[in-house]
Amino acid sequence: MKLTGNTIFITGGGSGIGRGLAEALHKLGNQVIIAGRRRNHLDAVIAANPGMKAVELDISDPASIEHVAAKLIVDHPELNVLINNAGIMQADAVAGKIDDAQMVSIVTTNLIGPIRMTSALIEHLKTRNDAIVAYTSSVLAFVPLALTAVYSSTKAALHSYALSQRFMLKDTSVRVLEIAPPWVRTELMNSQEAEMAMPLDQFIDETIKALGSGADEILVAAARPMRANPGPGEHDFVNGFNSQMMATMGG
Repeated sequence: MKLTGNTIFITGGGSGIGRGLAEALHKLGNQVIIAGRRRNHLDAVIAANPGMKAVELDISDPASIEHVAAKLIVDHPELNVLINNAGIMQADAVAGKIDDAQMVSIVTTNLIGPIRMTSALIEHLKTRNDAIVAYTSSVLAFVPLALTAVYSSTKAALHSYALSQRFMLKDTSVRVLEIAPPWVRTELMNSQEAEMAMPLDQFIDETIKALGSGADEILVAAARPMRANPGPGEHDFVNGFNSQMMATMGG
């Protein structure tokens, strides 16, 4: 991915990784438009970053996605980068009866929403040079956290979708990237102060460098061991990881 001169739309840009990416890419000389449901968060970000723009978006609502996509194409016809970053992470009860409303909300936000958002913009992106569709998945796509089984499953599905879409778009101007963060200090699961989590500024710095490297999978060093997990020994790795996390989180 070229790191400057783009027009970039980032969902979930009001906080956490989305905000970090938005601010870093803004400083590099890109026009950045952030989106999210919380107007006060969006306003705080654009106030701190003159020239950045924001639009309200409910990624769980197909009508909101279609409205925002149409507006983006009209207001920012030079748009060439979509970063699907919006997501929610909640503990679930995979050992018992799942809360159906919670399950549907997580799947809709984390998986169906990014697919819909990309679908709404893909034909426009095909007309742009240096076009990028990026998905923020997670190392939990490869090593599920049992306490968040539904969340982990959505990230595994998003990884699979990105692989298929990358293949299907290989003869177009659109490249498909996957950003797979490790545990990062963000609002997700109240991880701002988690000692085991990666500091957000360090994650953003390493991710920007990886984005500029030309790689399809954007992995910081801390993410690589978990990305390498799938294979014949993955059950022992997953079980050991979850035992450690249960002890860390008091489960």
